[in-house]
Amino acid sequence: MSRITACRSCGGGELLPVLSLGALPLSDGFVAAAELDRPEPRFPLDVAFCPACGLVQILDTVPPEILFGRDYPYFSSVSATLLAHSKAHVAERLAELPPGPETLVVELASNDGYLLQFYREAGVRVLGIDPAPGPVAAARAKGIETIEAFFGRDLAERLVAEGRRADLLHANNVLAHVADVHGFLDGIRLLLKDGGRAVIEVPYVRDLVEKLAFDTIYHEHLCYFSVRALDRLVRPHGLFLARVERVPIHGGSLRLFLSKEDRPDATVGAILAEEAAIGLDRHAWFASFAARVERLREDLRSLLFDLKRAGHRIAAYGAAAKGTILLNACGLGPELLDWVADKNPFKQGRFVPGVRLPIVAPERILAEMPDFLLILPWNIEAEIVAQEATYRARGGRFLVPVPSPRIVA
Repeated sequence: MSRITACRSCGGGELLPVLSLGALPLSDGFVAAAELDRPEPRFPLDVAFCPACGLVQILDTVPPEILFGRDYPYFSSVSATLLAHSKAHVAERLAELPPGPETLVVELASNDGYLLQFYREAGVRVLGIDPAPGPVAAARAKGIETIEAFFGRDLAERLVAEGRRADLLHANNVLAHVADVHGFLDGIRLLLKDGGRAVIEVPYVRDLVEKLAFDTIYHEHLCYFSVRALDRLVRPHGLFLARVERVPIHGGSLRLFLSKEDRPDATVGAILAEEAAIGLDRHAWFASFAARVERLREDLRSLLFDLKRAGHRIAAYGAAAKGTILLNACGLGPELLDWVADKNPFKQGRFVPGVRLPIVAPERILAEMPDFLLILPWNIEAEIVAQEATYRARGGRFLVPVPSPRIVA
């Protein structure tokens, strides 16, 4: 692990504190039963703001080989919400692609082929790049060519030398994960054809703060972006914002269209002006965030303890990365929750890092009928409530923790 003393984007040496969550376990470091007697590594989660460029970032970097190695458990296709979002996104982009058999769409951090499969079904050539062996194997099983590697300048140069350049390049929810962000962006510029576009999706720091989504702060997420910070980041690499959209996925995200020409449409100037008007480009805008997070943590703990004292049984749904952070940051363990249900077979039979709650198959919900289910991936609340309609019909109730604890009967 290494700790930065200068901004990851602009190199500025003044980093102002925003929030400290203390030393927490890795959000996807799920523990096998045979490992329960071993200590878990914990790393600081300290968030800071760079006044020079506006980038919000964590100060400590865990090596990517540890974060995204052989046991990386995240498979994008598990989420019906994400699949629907991706299918609609591809439908929009297909109308903009140049025709012809040589058109190539590349996705960085392509995971299990959750997005590229829709291009492939439309007859478009695709290439995925991802460092995690499990998701890569799943993508290849779908017939999607996927390179198992971390993307950067060197890999881009190799692909260009092979004659492979992208008409369209996707990078969804990966830019925040990259320690060598400058090499990553250089690679994007090299891999894009002249006239090509990159489409990047990142969680929006404005939504994170306004919705109190502190549980999306974890070691894999090194950076938390505003449009201003992104504009400052990409320009030195010969990439420019062409268009910006706000999309609801992951609790609120930005979809940014990058090109090699500095020709922004009206959406770019409009959102930059909006950020400046509310003060998102100043540290003062973040000043109350830590206190609001602390109130949320206290309110959630109080609610769960009150329910437990009243004799209610409580379990949780969704062993998501944000769930690890929420449970550990709030100190919610076996004294309050029985288990966590999750659809991902990879996680079942393991334990949530830190709090060591067992992860079980969703069938356990109807078999045991806990009084309450705490929805950890609160950003897909509607999907989970619909999926567990039988549980609800039998009298089960849901707890949604963010942006303020509430009960859904």
